Amino acid sequence: MDIGMLWFDNDPKTALNAKVEKAACYYHQKYGHLPDLCLVHPSMLSGPEPAAGKVVVRSNRSIQPGHFWIGEERPT
Repeated sequence: MDIGMLWFDNDPKTALNAKVEKAACYYHQKYGHLPDLCLVHPSMLSGPEPAAGKVVVRSNRSIQPGHFWIGEERPT
């Protein structure tokens, strides 16, 4: 992902999918585009990499826990 937005949410009571959906909604309102990819720290995933709506969630060790790098994946 080349273009994205950094989002922070460390609320332990909110599910990962809800956090990603909230970030995606904000991204859409701010930039007018729907995000399709969200990168999170591996410790935030409890199983296989899920999807939150149409947003694919992937792990990436360079993302700090509690942070989300959300945006649009560009085809290569």
